[in-house]
Amino acid sequence: MTLQSSTWLARLEQAGGARYIRAMRHGSMELELYAPRGVDLQKPHARDELYFVVTGQGQFECDGQVTPFAAGDALFVPAFAAHRFFDFSADFATWVVFYGPTGGEAA
Repeated sequence: MTLQSSTWLARLEQAGGARYIRAMRHGSMELELYAPRGVDLQKPHARDELYFVVTGQGQFECDGQVTPFAAGDALFVPAFAAHRFFDFSADFATWVVFYGPTGGEAA
């Protein structure tokens, strides 16, 4: 299966102000396209997650550590870790993959 970012960005734009849209689900894995506008209001999640930045740039904070990001970067967040995107460009969008059991996978 191929999922094109441009197709899903267009679907998100048509979703009436939604910040994310689910692209697929398979077993424990969920793939969403996430595009916050202005401020990232998300809370910690119960499962591990990976972000793959599609467009834009900014800053990412995870458990107090701040990292700059740009299109093409991948970011990992363990289950229950406080995290957020900030100072991001207006075109920022990222794929987010949630996977594994509640509580995350063992290190």
